[in-house]
Amino acid sequence: MAQVELRGVTKSYDGKTTVVHGIDLEIRHGEFVVFVGPSGCGKSTLLRMIAGLESISGGEVRIDGVTVNDLPPRSRDIAMVFQDYALYPHKTLYENMAFGLRLRKTPEPVIRERVMNVARLLRIEHMLERRPAALSGGQRQRVAIGRAIVREPKVFLFDEPLSNLDAQLRNEMRTEIKRLHQRLNATIVYVTHDQVEAMTLADRIAVLSAGHKMQYDTPDAIYHRPAAVFVAGFTGAPPMNLVDCTIVERAADLGGVRVPLPADLAARGAGVAAVKFGVRPENLRLAPTSTDIAVPAEVSLLEPLGAETLVTLKVGSVEMVARCPASFRDPPGSAVTLHVSPGHLHLFDAATGAALL
Repeated sequence: MAQVELRGVTKSYDGKTTVVHGIDLEIRHGEFVVFVGPSGCGKSTLLRMIAGLESISGGEVRIDGVTVNDLPPRSRDIAMVFQDYALYPHKTLYENMAFGLRLRKTPEPVIRERVMNVARLLRIEHMLERRPAALSGGQRQRVAIGRAIVREPKVFLFDEPLSNLDAQLRNEMRTEIKRLHQRLNATIVYVTHDQVEAMTLADRIAVLSAGHKMQYDTPDAIYHRPAAVFVAGFTGAPPMNLVDCTIVERAADLGGVRVPLPADLAARGAGVAAVKFGVRPENLRLAPTSTDIAVPAEVSLLEPLGAETLVTLKVGSVEMVARCPASFRDPPGSAVTLHVSPGHLHLFDAATGAALL
């Protein structure tokens, strides 16, 4: 295990185009941290700077208190698992997993013991004499992960390791990686564009956008207390409803329909010129509870998903999506009463994108 620190880390090309802007992060011993964000946000570049595969334009990367900016990858005691597996096609699985240890002149008995132990852990001990071409994508990824584990590094780095797998295999491998972390108690830094992977795997998540750190917190905080419009709109499936509003008499005016706000939330939004109103689909209900706010709405669209139905509703001049029971069948055009939980409402400064916390 190891602690990883990023202090003001930046990356620019030709001194002009900056792709990572002053990132500060602390990754604790044994922690599973996920960098998540859309394509081009800088998450893989940041991971490659930790690995030493990309130069650092500014700031410091520290592993266990040692600044590693100028150390080559082999001297950082890290192991990286790539998206495309990066296995040697002409070598057997055993030889692929043993390769790094042989480069380090590790004695053969030690190599065999480590490879066999890890192969049993990943349930691939029966196929060690095969070559990568004979394996499925999930099996190849197990080998790539096994090759990293046998080295017993301080830090594991995963660069979108599941993106080449189909949906079912991706779910299976996600579970395997989660169990693996629990068994190894290793420090893991993991990159993905899939917010479901991030939410299910991480101890903490760093949400990145255009090279900036938007929020770094637990999955629960990222989901329930997003610090910015971008975070709120990126997490959740479907994501948070985000609509323009004006604050009038302690209520959010959604173009003709007013949603009363808790007093403290209304006060925070009162002095802001342009405000966005946010609420997650599961916090919009068609059955009331004692504390809910009742709002008139009209059904626009139904999307049955089997276990539930997503209902698009017109509220004033805006549309919002509610997550409803599968039994909901009111047709488009139907008038309904929407019930909103006041404790789950969010306001954001539309100009800066920052949450009005």
